[in-house]
Amino acid sequence: VYQDGTKQKRERKKTVSFSSMPTEKKISSASDCINAMVEGSELKKIRSNSRVYHRYFLLDADMQSLRWEPSKKDSEKAKIDIKSIKEVRTGKNTDIFRSNGIYDQISEDCAFSIIYGENYESLDLVANSADIANIWVTGLRYLISYGKHTLDMIESTQDNMRTSWLSQMFSESDVDNLGHIPLCNAVQFIKDLNPGLKTNKIELKFKELHRSREKTGTEVTKEEFIEVFHELCTRPEIYFLLVQFSSNKEFLDTKDLMMFLEAEQGMAHVTEEISLEIIQKYEPAKEGQEKGCLSLDGFTNYLTSPDCHIFDPEHKKVCQDMKQPLSHYFINSSHNTYLIEDQFRGPSDITGYIRALKMGCRSVELDVWDGPDNEPVIYTGHTMTSQIVFRSVIDIINKYAFFASEYPLILCLENHCSIKQQKVMVQHMKKILGDKLHTQSPNIEESYLPSPESLKGRILIKAKKLSSNCSGLEGDVTDEDEGAEMSQRVGKEGVEQQNSMMGKRFQLCKELSELVSICKSVQFKEFQVSFQLQKYWEVCSFNEVLASKYANENPGDFVNYNKRFLARVFPSPMRIDSSNMNPQDFWKCGCQIVAMNFQTPGLMMDLNIGWFRQNGNCGYVLRPAIMREEVSFFSANTKDTVPGVSPQLLHIKIISGQNFPKPKGSGAKGDVVDPYVYVEIHGIPADCAEQRTKTMHQNGDNPIFDESFEFQINLPELAMVRFVVLDDDYIGDEFIGQYTIPFECLQTGYRHVPLQSLTGEILAHASLFVHVAITNRRGGGKPHKRGLSVRKGKKSREYASMRTLWIKTIDEVFKNALQPIRDATDLRENMQNAVVSFKELCGLSPVANLMQCILAVSTRLVGPDNTPLVVLNLNDQYPTMELQGIVPEVLKKIVTAYDVV
Repeated sequence: VYQDGTKQKRERKKTVSFSSMPTEKKISSASDCINAMVEGSELKKIRSNSRVYHRYFLLDADMQSLRWEPSKKDSEKAKIDIKSIKEVRTGKNTDIFRSNGIYDQISEDCAFSIIYGENYESLDLVANSADIANIWVTGLRYLISYGKHTLDMIESTQDNMRTSWLSQMFSESDVDNLGHIPLCNAVQFIKDLNPGLKTNKIELKFKELHRSREKTGTEVTKEEFIEVFHELCTRPEIYFLLVQFSSNKEFLDTKDLMMFLEAEQGMAHVTEEISLEIIQKYEPAKEGQEKGCLSLDGFTNYLTSPDCHIFDPEHKKVCQDMKQPLSHYFINSSHNTYLIEDQFRGPSDITGYIRALKMGCRSVELDVWDGPDNEPVIYTGHTMTSQIVFRSVIDIINKYAFFASEYPLILCLENHCSIKQQKVMVQHMKKILGDKLHTQSPNIEESYLPSPESLKGRILIKAKKLSSNCSGLEGDVTDEDEGAEMSQRVGKEGVEQQNSMMGKRFQLCKELSELVSICKSVQFKEFQVSFQLQKYWEVCSFNEVLASKYANENPGDFVNYNKRFLARVFPSPMRIDSSNMNPQDFWKCGCQIVAMNFQTPGLMMDLNIGWFRQNGNCGYVLRPAIMREEVSFFSANTKDTVPGVSPQLLHIKIISGQNFPKPKGSGAKGDVVDPYVYVEIHGIPADCAEQRTKTMHQNGDNPIFDESFEFQINLPELAMVRFVVLDDDYIGDEFIGQYTIPFECLQTGYRHVPLQSLTGEILAHASLFVHVAITNRRGGGKPHKRGLSVRKGKKSREYASMRTLWIKTIDEVFKNALQPIRDATDLRENMQNAVVSFKELCGLSPVANLMQCILAVSTRLVGPDNTPLVVLNLNDQYPTMELQGIVPEVLKKIVTAYDVV
């Protein structure tokens, strides 16, 4: 009975190993693959009737044929001649796989197909691991390319670039030409070449090698040095990737690398010169640099470099339009910035402001009270938090305000001072901040706030302001006291609590009032009142409970409200421990200032830090157009696709991990970890999802996961991806590392993901190796369900519908747009369906792009005598395929599918 693609489902019993020597040799050459194939592997043979046969497959010693056993056929028929193989296809990309009843149970990464014979028959196989599948695919492709010359080719590559490079380095170290170097030098040598390796592991590997050869002494020969380097520094997953593009060579030349950069990494305008620059930058062997060849080690260096980071470097600088009104941006915001621990007893410290401002925060909070010696102080009133002098905080703000960003800084001033000390506050701010203070009155002719661009280098005060008809030097205003809420805790709803606190009044001096310009604090009543009466320069604060109520009950109104007005959301007073709310609960409603407790690490701060990376970490992120445009309608709680936004399909393959440390707070002994990876999607409710890999037992150095996941992203502009690595064998602490990235910042292709600690520091040399692909296929669906979810019939298509505004002229105009929008939808979906058909016939998954399709097909377009069977005509607007004479039926189908596209 077929379980799934892995066979070994039982939990492995935990054992203690006193040897670090692996049970299997690391694969890093065609020779390794072919040796493994001659020894043979158990593979599952898939048939069209959903039957699965367990067979033992092996390559004949003469490398002329592939056999399997047991078989009801006689031994001469239970084989395939290597020369009859047309193609080796990875994944579940044949008709037998796609139409199979157990399609969903088969791992994409363990499946492969051998296409053979004049009729292009397929032998569809599933290995017990992705590694075994890769060995067979690599070895078979090598055999197809070189046929009877395979052995000669293997022998000629034995003395490859790695060997000659390491030999040269060893000779340079062996200055006295003794033929050996001290163990400590050899260990340091390998450590320098691969800094992520632990010194004791390298040392142990040399000692085990000496023990296995019954050798005494601590001197290391060249052969031993090369063998240990090979064992510790080879990443088989990168070797298998290299041979996919190297035309079955052991290195990439400039043309191979160009193909990889264009087809996989999505790089535009690649030239051979660019390829050569990369080779010369990352190839360690001098021979490779001179010949323009990238070896396995050079390719590994390139893939682990910043050039192949998952984060798009375009987003490392300010890359969004900064000339929109302030209300059109999410603003990186801090709550009770002065606190560095909890909300009730913890210390206040100016380091809270330094940390937040260095992290790109653009809205900090100052809770000001009367202090001794006529000097105002900052702390949370009604609690036991310690105090800091107001003047020293303003000094620090002046010093660090524009350290990380030149865009405006908002000071949320919660003023509880007497008139006398309010005047002292004004003196300090004017003297220390000077011209940085923005005190210009708002233009009543305008409808929106000024832009971040126009307010560069300015500090805005958000606070209460006297009414314009107040003629005296002081007046009374309503109080906003978050600290009082904290001390009284929240009532059963929290909403009445906020409203009752607003009823209190206090005296405000005119000088302080005049420092407030475009961020005047006012009390929120209800949406309809605000739409009619609120001025664009007035700001409302909502506690988390009230904001959640509006987000759930009035999501559309909340989004529309935030198009014109700034909304600040602060944590519930119940969060005495300084825990954080989920900022996305309020970003999805357009709330700009979601105040976070920066001192508390964890998921919520990961989301906040990750989110604000996307615009040069300047503290401002432009909201999606659907949240800014006057006539757009968006409900934050949509559980389905968003009208007018085409969903994206995100395909993520977790390939491997590197150098995972033990969780910091773990009580377990030793350095062994049992890692697994969660991939989480955070965004609107329709997008939130998570999936996890299997656990890799006792391997934190280079665990191979090889697992693929797919997520439908309905509102990409609000989505984030979070990678979390955890330890399954933990005592006390399971957290190894994480990385959070906005969907819009993902780079597609083969990428490394740097891991960060709980407190946000980069974990040295710890990373995930992943493949990312994004396809724009509406409605999602598995590619094998032909005619169903991928190829939706015309009747089942989702067409955009119009929302009637009951304004006749507008409704009439949009009524005429309905048919062109339906036509555009048909055109898009027909195109997407045609592309999926073409990909299937090319033997590729829906993740592939058109360039990869042409590459895959190109090997089939030439006849046995090297005459072209199909010619690409480049004279027309789009290249066309033209058949040359009689060609196999399968090629005719590909050409027809291409014509449809």
